[in-house]
Amino acid sequence: YLFHSCCIAFQQCELCTEPAASQLYTTVNRRTCSSVSAPRITTHYTIHPRDQDSRWEGMEMERFADEADVVIVGGGPAGLSAAIRLKQLANKHGKELRVCLVEKASQIGAHTLSGACLEPSALTELFPDWKERGAPLNTPVTEDVFSILTEKHRIPVPMLPGLPMMNHGNYIVRLGNFVRWLGEQAEELGVEIYPGYAAAEVLFHEDGSVKGIATNDVGIAKDGSPKDVFERGMELHAKVTLFGEGCHGHLAKQLYKCFNLRENCEPQTYAIGLKELWSIEEKKWRPGRVEHSVGWPLNRNTYGGSFLYHLNEGEPLVALGFVVGLDYNNPYLSPFREFQRWKHHPFVAPTLEGGQRIAYGARALNEGGLQSIPKLTFPGGILIGCSPGFMNVPKIKGTHTAMKSGMLAAEAIFPRVTAENSESETAGLHIPEYSDNLKKSWVWKELHSVRNIRPSFHNYFGLYGGMIYTGIFYWIFRGKEPWTLKHCGLDADQLKPAKDCTPIEYPKPDGKISFDLLSSVALSGTNHEGDQPPHLTLKDDSVPVARNLAIYDGPEQRFCPAGVYEYVPMETGDGMRLQINAQNCVHCKTCDIKDPSQNINWVVPEGGGGPAYNGM
Repeated sequence: YLFHSCCIAFQQCELCTEPAASQLYTTVNRRTCSSVSAPRITTHYTIHPRDQDSRWEGMEMERFADEADVVIVGGGPAGLSAAIRLKQLANKHGKELRVCLVEKASQIGAHTLSGACLEPSALTELFPDWKERGAPLNTPVTEDVFSILTEKHRIPVPMLPGLPMMNHGNYIVRLGNFVRWLGEQAEELGVEIYPGYAAAEVLFHEDGSVKGIATNDVGIAKDGSPKDVFERGMELHAKVTLFGEGCHGHLAKQLYKCFNLRENCEPQTYAIGLKELWSIEEKKWRPGRVEHSVGWPLNRNTYGGSFLYHLNEGEPLVALGFVVGLDYNNPYLSPFREFQRWKHHPFVAPTLEGGQRIAYGARALNEGGLQSIPKLTFPGGILIGCSPGFMNVPKIKGTHTAMKSGMLAAEAIFPRVTAENSESETAGLHIPEYSDNLKKSWVWKELHSVRNIRPSFHNYFGLYGGMIYTGIFYWIFRGKEPWTLKHCGLDADQLKPAKDCTPIEYPKPDGKISFDLLSSVALSGTNHEGDQPPHLTLKDDSVPVARNLAIYDGPEQRFCPAGVYEYVPMETGDGMRLQINAQNCVHCKTCDIKDPSQNINWVVPEGGGGPAYNGM
């Protein structure tokens, strides 16, 4: 009876989008039965409101509020560039301007992860004297190598001038160090920076305009009850709030819905980037050498590629990584294991042999390009940087465009927030000039020229068809074709049922070049207060087993690059349950993006938690 009731409920579940859910009756079996009495996983107040929890009765919930002219969420390249430009303009015009920036990491740069090959155009605009100021751009690119890999061989591809992967004039950087340097410049100019404070909530005026943000509460136990040390977050109010949270920001997701910002654009599409930092033998070190590859170990219909950069930081370091588009369709694919397998290629392994891996991290990145940029302004707020998605995908670069977007936002904001007797139709200022200026800038021109390269890979020939398209329409015509290609839709909708896919057999790590997941996470420096509600929240605790495990064989345990999700046997022995190891989370946001049921909602943990990338 229990099994029969479970299957009937499953067939009627509104979350099931399969055309013939009833056909899954025979595949549901006992694994799904545990969903009838699914164990409680989510205890976070965003799912279980505190006003309905008797344990919170009598708790003081009033928050301290502070006022600023401009509040910036996110201490990455975009947020810091905006803050710096605002203070530069204030100093130039003799205006008093209070700019406050909150960053969820314990220190500026601690959550920053990128390849990274930096194009210095925006930096030169922001600080023409950046070399004299000691910006940590120590490695100019001296050599470009591009390859198509087969399982055993390498096909060299000539790097012709004008191709987006050409890196002449760029610098290989450790982006965390660069962001930390930007933070120092901002503080010297008078920007108030608050690391360790995660913006958890968007605040609104009565007229619906954005009022500011509230930082997260601290001192909440894992079961959702208040601890003796419970402390309410604080509110920061501003005339304008800039949201520069990075890729797939959790506040931006709310703003998209609240202001219908994605009404006239395509859904964003993403990739996951995994990175390691190695110390290698000095005889193999080629400072300034940049290597990129596509092909093996991915098949032609899975978008992705690799990078290997030789840094010049006073010791023989290389930064290497692997990027996989999150529109892949095989639920058995593991981006982390593809990365580990790639390192054994005959063209890659010799560089690493005898070396030592010293750091690991992962982060999602926007790949939608121009087609997926939402409306950027709304009453009281602005989206900047990788939050709306200004990454140039074929260049694999977004830092310069993110910085420029922050600078353009500052230049649009400044005259409005400093105008005497300024009046607004709303309590929060609406700055549409930012969008107008952005569309006139080199950022928009650059993104327009490459708009069709990423979606061109959606063809029968996959990778190879996309490369042919790029060669014809970008290299020859510079992206001036009179059409704009579309993406395939939400990445979460692209997975096929496990029964229609072939499992992927990955080789065991050798502990020298390839490694297991947990030892990798240990190198990320990730740490969270253990006794707090898991910030990987589930809208419905029964869905992972009833749908994700039953239909897709639990893809969470493969697409997560940190071992956060595990399916383990029920203690009663009558089924499976999902276990969330939230302490492992590296804040990559992949789960929120790729979950085929869109049941996972990533929210901020207590401020200061997460990875501690040392100059990654």
